[in-house]
Amino acid sequence: MSSVDQLIARTLGIAPDQVADDLEYQSIREWDSLGHVGLMVALEEAYGIPVDDELILELRTVAAIRAFAERGGGAAGADQAPTVTPAPAPPVGTGTATVHRGLEGVSFDRTSLTRIDGAEGVLEYRGYSIHDLAGNASFEEVAHLLVHGELPDAAALEAFGKELRTRRDLPAPVVGLARSLAGAHPMEALRTLVSALGSFDTARGAADETYDEALEAGIGLIARVPLLVAAHHAFRSGREFTIPAGETSYAETFLTALLGERPSPAAVRFIEKGFIVHADHGSNASAFTARIAIGCRSGMAAALTAAVAAFAGSVHGGAAERAVRLVDEVGEPGNAERYVAELQRQGRPVMGFGHRVYRTEDPRVRHLRDTVVELSEERGDHSGLEILDAVAAAMRPYGRHGVAPNVDLYAGLAYRLLGLPDDLAVPLFVVGRTAGWVAQALEQQSNNVLIRPLLEYVGPRGLPYPGAAG
Repeated sequence: MSSVDQLIARTLGIAPDQVADDLEYQSIREWDSLGHVGLMVALEEAYGIPVDDELILELRTVAAIRAFAERGGGAAGADQAPTVTPAPAPPVGTGTATVHRGLEGVSFDRTSLTRIDGAEGVLEYRGYSIHDLAGNASFEEVAHLLVHGELPDAAALEAFGKELRTRRDLPAPVVGLARSLAGAHPMEALRTLVSALGSFDTARGAADETYDEALEAGIGLIARVPLLVAAHHAFRSGREFTIPAGETSYAETFLTALLGERPSPAAVRFIEKGFIVHADHGSNASAFTARIAIGCRSGMAAALTAAVAAFAGSVHGGAAERAVRLVDEVGEPGNAERYVAELQRQGRPVMGFGHRVYRTEDPRVRHLRDTVVELSEERGDHSGLEILDAVAAAMRPYGRHGVAPNVDLYAGLAYRLLGLPDDLAVPLFVVGRTAGWVAQALEQQSNNVLIRPLLEYVGPRGLPYPGAAG
């Protein structure tokens, strides 16, 4: 077995006999996006040749990596990347179709909602930079921008804020259901409560909603989802749930209901900024799920229920809950390098790093870190921040391959600093994302086509049924 084959097997954690020319990226569980980055770093270390973004895209098969190794071990030097001729992609299934596993690189429609440039680290909502919005806008402005298509003027903002305030009510049976689910995980409770809330919208049938009816239902969900999270948390914390009165902002209303007391200005700033940076992120798994559901004419409440269910998964929104455990697992800043090295040795991800889209720093990270700095100052506790910063420093060698800090890294720590349990990290993410899901669903409905991708069949054919007449 060649040395490069040994490197591939060792890095991916697979048996040597699996290393064959037709083995490719995403063809096996071990060669996922994390495994691919680890493999690229291992190749750099073994051959002293930097693997740039173009080369990463070429080195997606064992055949291509073997060619890289042959050239890299010969004429090419450490400052000169070798020319690699990619091996032809092996046939998938019957060879009659091109299969894009995970729909990678496939554009299924057009959008005017959110622009993401993963190479440059750009995120814009309807043309406005996330940096400008996070630094200057209120969440109500951003929600209006996403749902109605434009930033509101003063009158429109006042009208939209009033609409959200008047839709804060929760049906008594839904509140009772939240009480009965006090022992459930917050995301399981939220999924059930969003579904239940939709069943009380009896003015129309959910199926075949008009666009205006879907818009009305969507704005109601933007107003009420945070209260569902707050109600469930109140009951599991052993206190009664009350909806704050008065004309406080969306973020302050939510945080008051969640905590059962008036929050500090720094806490409100963090929650508002978190809602803004979480509001939308293109066709991620949960937004795509919402589009599929409403594209089937299932209604806005069903679309949001489906989105919550998808978002709860451990490789989607659920990663936010796991990221904060870094603080506990690392323990102190001096352990960060050893911690990262051990997880890389095991082929396990370092939570809070890497993103399916961004090849550089997630543009949302700086805004959440800034508010964590402020909350750490307010609480007089910098230990968690110092640990996460040390892990970020230890992960820098992987940053050039797209494994940079993502939006989850600092969010969970901020919730801890607010005195909230770790399992609220994902529901709080959902509160901000609800506006984006509603906007995504509305955009789908405005020019709907049933989303129906294909699967290429690779199983047996024409098998005789035992005992059937010939």
